[in-house]
Amino acid sequence: MPGPLRRVPVWVVLVVAVVLVACGGRPAAGPVAAAPTPTASPGPAPAVQPAAAATRVPAPAAPPAPTSVLPAPAVEEAPAPQDGLAAELDAYVRSLAAAGDFSGAVLVAGRDGVVLSQGYGLADREEGRPNTPTTRFRLGSLTKQLTAMAVLVLQQQGRLDVGDPICSYLPDCPAAWQPITIHHLLTHTSGIPDLTRFPDFQATKQTPSPPGATIARFAGRPLAFQPGTQWDYSNSNYIVLGAIVERAAGQPYAEFMRQAIFEPLGMRDSGYETGQSGLAVGYANRSGPRAEAIDMSIPYAAGALYSTVEDLYRWDRALAASRLVPAALQDQMFTAHAAIPGPGGAGYGYGWEIGQEAGHPYQAHAGGIEGFSSFIVRYPDDQVTVIVLGNQQDVNPRAIALSIAEAILQGRPLPASTP
Repeated sequence: MPGPLRRVPVWVVLVVAVVLVACGGRPAAGPVAAAPTPTASPGPAPAVQPAAAATRVPAPAAPPAPTSVLPAPAVEEAPAPQDGLAAELDAYVRSLAAAGDFSGAVLVAGRDGVVLSQGYGLADREEGRPNTPTTRFRLGSLTKQLTAMAVLVLQQQGRLDVGDPICSYLPDCPAAWQPITIHHLLTHTSGIPDLTRFPDFQATKQTPSPPGATIARFAGRPLAFQPGTQWDYSNSNYIVLGAIVERAAGQPYAEFMRQAIFEPLGMRDSGYETGQSGLAVGYANRSGPRAEAIDMSIPYAAGALYSTVEDLYRWDRALAASRLVPAALQDQMFTAHAAIPGPGGAGYGYGWEIGQEAGHPYQAHAGGIEGFSSFIVRYPDDQVTVIVLGNQQDVNPRAIALSIAEAILQGRPLPASTP
């Protein structure tokens, strides 16, 4: 295994200007995972009262024409990893792949563009097909930031507002949900329990379920807390958001995402997974086997999208330029509206964890779903982004991304041992 990356000299930082939540020795609150371990048990939940009639929002007869298509930014050619910073980063990730501790793709970008964009390991072990920067991976909970943007796009179009009660958009809305707003869903402060923690989740995850049927599984359960009083990560929040997006847009979630986000940004290798999307094969661990199946109608707007590291860099560049919605509106996404319990002082925005590490503000999120693991971290002040997408479920993309970020931002050597 290669030795640790040497400390990045000051001249490299200045010349290359490469400047890339998480938990444990980094942001102490920890990355937001697809289905995190529940926090301390909440207090007594309010009783669910009989369902109140919903105020239905009429869907438009036909969806409006999408906003003008913006030219897709080119993904700059990464320097060949022969010497310098790119070579050191590449050697580090290759050492992880050789040890069986990573399989996927990594993109590192700084002020001057892409520093490293490489695939590692195999996208299909049976066929010997390698991973590349254009290999498609399930995003898991990285889906949430894209769903959150869909909500903001609809707000910009005047078709909803994050302050709206969710029962204005949902038929048969439970009475206990009447105080819940779209903002509560976006920030995980609604109190709606997480479907993925239910005892029957593993036994039912392979059965197709339309959004309405999935929502019905938790609509009758007591809230974990009064809306707006606590923070608790719940995939159910973003499943409900998907239904609201469909209601306000008047078209299926997958189609709206394509028209409103992927096509305008030139994200041609991104979309809603249907099982026919040409993705990498997802594996449970370094030695095989293929991961258990999950029907992607279950995670839906909370975790069913796929993408590539290069497409997510296009997404990152669009965020940096506020290309989809005005900056004032997009700022709501990157505002820490709710504190995440635990040390570190991180908060949650709209689909992003927001915090600061060693004087460097960051925006990050983790994703984990059967066969895949992912992490993205952005340091907007330093103009550094690290994207890690993997098709091996037992790896730690957070540790890989943050080790790279620390080596760049703080001049720390990359670890000699694997994460």
